[in-house]
Amino acid sequence: MDIGFVGLGRMGLAMASNLGRAGHRVRAWNRSPVPADAVPNGVIVATPQEAFDADVVFTMLSDDAAIREVVLDGDLLSRARQGLVHVVAATISVGFADELAQVHAAQGLGYVSAPVFGRPEVAEAAQLNIIAAGASDSIARVAPLFEVIGRRVFTMGEHPRAANASKVAGNMMIAMAIEAMAEAVAITEAHGVERGAFLDLMTQTLFGCRAYENYAGKIVSGDYEPGFRLALGLKDLRLATAAGDASGKVLPMLDAVHGQMSAALAAGRSDDDWSAMAENLLAN
Repeated sequence: MDIGFVGLGRMGLAMASNLGRAGHRVRAWNRSPVPADAVPNGVIVATPQEAFDADVVFTMLSDDAAIREVVLDGDLLSRARQGLVHVVAATISVGFADELAQVHAAQGLGYVSAPVFGRPEVAEAAQLNIIAAGASDSIARVAPLFEVIGRRVFTMGEHPRAANASKVAGNMMIAMAIEAMAEAVAITEAHGVERGAFLDLMTQTLFGCRAYENYAGKIVSGDYEPGFRLALGLKDLRLATAAGDASGKVLPMLDAVHGQMSAALAAGRSDDDWSAMAENLLAN
């Protein structure tokens, strides 16, 4: 299959590379220069329009503004290959997902929202969890590609925004888990309990799940090398806040964790892993 890929950060490059290794022909574009041989079985093209001359194109750009600038302001959809399905794998706002669905429909193109759960090393191992929503025929068209880059696909319905609402809510829950561990460690360390012992107790009993286990390790080791930068985590909490405001619900835990992550950003931790929010609390 002819695959276009726009956005070759660490996540995007891993996904594009796995598609190339599976035998698909990949035409990839990035906003900043990358090596010509960056993608196996792929070529780096000079313009994003060339990437949209494909059967399926993935975009893995950082936020709403980047997608708007590259795809919509660049008028790529009117010049895309007939029958193209566009898969947006980035975490974007629910409102922008609705807008993208409308503009793709107006051009007669398929559109699937498919944000992912998984850090870069998970993407490299082709073990992403993919949250997909869109027209059933479009999802069926890209399903073989999802099998190449992920371990499981969770289909959330025919409205693309459902995938984005699920992703921002999930990221909100991860941030809450980080904050919960930080506050619990603040209590236990004050009473002489070593943080590694306490978090081992929690992850091996009440909270034995991937999010707690992964981020407990970072809190114990103090290794905040970014897998997901704190500045991007704060962006996702803003998206969750906007989605919550649209629902008319009061979300006090979200407000609290948003404030904690904002404080960590103000303390100069924007390029650390977002779990550095915990260290910002524990160091003060």
